[in-house]
Amino acid sequence: MKTLVTLALSLTLSFCINANEKNSSLKANFEIGNPEITSINVMTFGPENILFIGDSKSAQIIAIDVSKDPKTDNSKVKIDLLDKLIADMLGAGTDEVQITDMAVNPENNNIYISVHHSSGKAVLFRVENNTLKKVSLETISHSKLSLTDPVGIDAKDKRGRELRKWAVAEMKYNSGKIFLSGLSNKEFASTFRAIDFPFNNKQNQTSLEIYHAAHGQYETHAPIKTFIPTTVKGSKAIIAGYTCTPLVVFPMDKIKPGTHNKGKTIAELGNGNTPVDIIEVKNEDKRYLLIANTNRPLMKLDFTDLESYNEELTTPVTKKGASAGVAYVNLPYVNVQQLDTLKDIGFLMIQRESSGNLALKVGSNWWFK
Repeated sequence: MKTLVTLALSLTLSFCINANEKNSSLKANFEIGNPEITSINVMTFGPENILFIGDSKSAQIIAIDVSKDPKTDNSKVKIDLLDKLIADMLGAGTDEVQITDMAVNPENNNIYISVHHSSGKAVLFRVENNTLKKVSLETISHSKLSLTDPVGIDAKDKRGRELRKWAVAEMKYNSGKIFLSGLSNKEFASTFRAIDFPFNNKQNQTSLEIYHAAHGQYETHAPIKTFIPTTVKGSKAIIAGYTCTPLVVFPMDKIKPGTHNKGKTIAELGNGNTPVDIIEVKNEDKRYLLIANTNRPLMKLDFTDLESYNEELTTPVTKKGASAGVAYVNLPYVNVQQLDTLKDIGFLMIQRESSGNLALKVGSNWWFK
């Protein structure tokens, strides 16, 4: 018997762009000081050089102003032995540091990398002239918001793994709102929120339902691991990736507080895998999705194929590792740990190469020509 699975989705009533957004400062309520960031799990950029940080440990979102950081040319960035460089700068071993996210500022292509130190400290770096500069978070212009009903600090899954790190699983800025996926302490633990920015206290809820073809059932508590707000057939939508690895489309105009909505599962990308990042790459009039994964190569999906796929996966994919639905192409990049776009250039990645070298580098746009 199928188990009905819903996601607690916190969204506001409207996804429309505020017409005055470009004419008003989003930093009017910022203050100078220490935002007390205890972890940096995910990052994303909004306008006006605002970097949003998802802090799962403290269950909060912090917006910081990085407009004073000098612009650097990253069109040909290449840093080898990135993990060793970070470890050396922190006086630690490579086994004591973990890169948690990477974000590129679309205003100037400045690159930011977040790191977790084994001591529990969160550190933020900026790339400058093919090396790293530490970003001070002690005294910075910022604004922040605490999430309502986050997953408990001591909560664990059936395997005894801590769940608090998924209080903020993924986060994107879109049209005056922060879209955020993660876990709450509610019965349907997976949450998806749309929070107004500048921040206020509105965190309304609705629910979603997805079919997981590799599991052969409707999903339960797993959060959306990565997603991207975009357009599908001219309409606003969220394309979301889950562990083991369904790809699901949620039309934004159907997501309203107090309602239950079903996403359309358009692909099964193969189980035994978790998506890491989804980005959109454009070449002239063509659009592509790029998906980085823990146990699969970098995947490329053509929006032409995605938008022409009118079916929906509703039956199990029983063969281990098999795919179904919208077709994709495996690109010759494996072990891509972080992925983001470089405006007017292409895409940027952190990749563990076959030699063991952890490299920050630009991906080839040959694959989109």
